[in-house]
Amino acid sequence: MLLLLTCLKIFFARMTDVCLGTLRTVNIVKGRKFTATVIAFVEVTIWFLVAREAINSVFDSWFIPISFAGGYATGTYIGIFLSEKLIGGHLTLNIISSKINQDNINLIKDQGFGVSIISAQDDKSMLLIEIDKKHLKELQKLIKSIDSSAFIIANETTYVHNGFIK
Repeated sequence: MLLLLTCLKIFFARMTDVCLGTLRTVNIVKGRKFTATVIAFVEVTIWFLVAREAINSVFDSWFIPISFAGGYATGTYIGIFLSEKLIGGHLTLNIISSKINQDNINLIKDQGFGVSIISAQDDKSMLLIEIDKKHLKELQKLIKSIDSSAFIIANETTYVHNGFIK
């Protein structure tokens, strides 16, 4: 019973510190220095305590490293999930299509998206659309309904000044 409790403690502590590590990394990339610093302090404190617990365990069992590794893997998955859901941001979409016309542009605008159009070679158009991340799937679906072979590039935006963003 004590082995099970030790393994669960190691698993959940490791899961928590790795989740925090993922969120810390995202905050660093987004330039949120203070938030990343606070998360780093908590993360490494948990890591130190759980590593000490795992290394100094009185149990000579494979369940200890399996719990440690399982917590790491689970924490990675949950951290990615949380960062996608909790940490917002903007995306710049570049869309190249030969099927874009004024009716399609009006359809995109009617759905609440701001769009800039640039003429490209070979009778193609390039659309520039700045969106909140949470609208990506909605816009992808709309663009694919207009042109299923459209070339779509999405880049994370670090700075936006002026313009219209849905």
